Amino acid sequence: MNLSQAYFCGAWMPLQDAHIPLSDVGFGLGVTVVERLRTFAGRPFRVDEHLKRLQRSLEIVGWNAATIVAEVREAVVAFPDVNAELMAPGDDWYIAVFVTPGDLPTATQPRIGVHGGALPFAGWADKFETGVEVVITDVRQTPANCWPPELKCRSRMHYYLADQEAARRQPGARAVLLDQQGFVGEASTANVVAYYADRGIVTPRIGGVLPGISQQVLFELADTGKIAHIEADLTPQEFAAADELFITSTSICLQPIVRVDGKAVGGGFPGPVYRQLLDAWSKKVGVDIASQARQFAVR
Repeated sequence: MNLSQAYFCGAWMPLQDAHIPLSDVGFGLGVTVVERLRTFAGRPFRVDEHLKRLQRSLEIVGWNAATIVAEVREAVVAFPDVNAELMAPGDDWYIAVFVTPGDLPTATQPRIGVHGGALPFAGWADKFETGVEVVITDVRQTPANCWPPELKCRSRMHYYLADQEAARRQPGARAVLLDQQGFVGEASTANVVAYYADRGIVTPRIGGVLPGISQQVLFELADTGKIAHIEADLTPQEFAAADELFITSTSICLQPIVRVDGKAVGGGFPGPVYRQLLDAWSKKVGVDIASQARQFAVR
């Protein structure tokens, strides 16, 4: 049971006491703006970048972005201290943020929540070494004329359906979605990254996917390691033909993709560029990312 303290509607309380009523538009229509951070060595990582993305999402939906972000910032920064007694030495947590419009009929009093818990390392600790399998699904990314890709929101039925398809086709695989033009977009809840020996790192165009905070960290590490990186449209065939492939997201940081639709990527095992980047990431944050995941996979 998660016994942590959550910030909800202006107060700290036990997580189990934070309730959203059925009248909230966030429940009734799924209208919820979200953000997710993680800690390293017990402190929130890249707070400014995450809150900048949150502010942009709030601006898109027309809410009082600056005021809400200021309140969220205080809660996010305080979260590790409020829950310090529950955090095991060497462990790290996720911190989830959500904002809903509030109750019908007016929905003018947003509900703000910040909660979290120990990272669920058990679900993916082994993937740093074994790699991830992905399936390119028939489910596509939501068109930009429905909502902009830069809006990070809880309305993720397309992710759910894509993951269901991937599970039917290849148990244990993650879903990769194409955009409306048929180019590679993103994985469900993660950015995808290709590496080619003659081109360097190639990512789908940032304007067509959710701008990843972890992807930006990856670009910084690539610059330090003298690895070129560009944005480009990638067909599924070009994607699968990469020398190495990665997924990157807040919780996992970076993991290798070793199979696409059942076919091996490169040699079918994590490659040298992945290992170089993961090692650089661990040094940057002062935590051996893969070793920590293995250590806390069994709690």
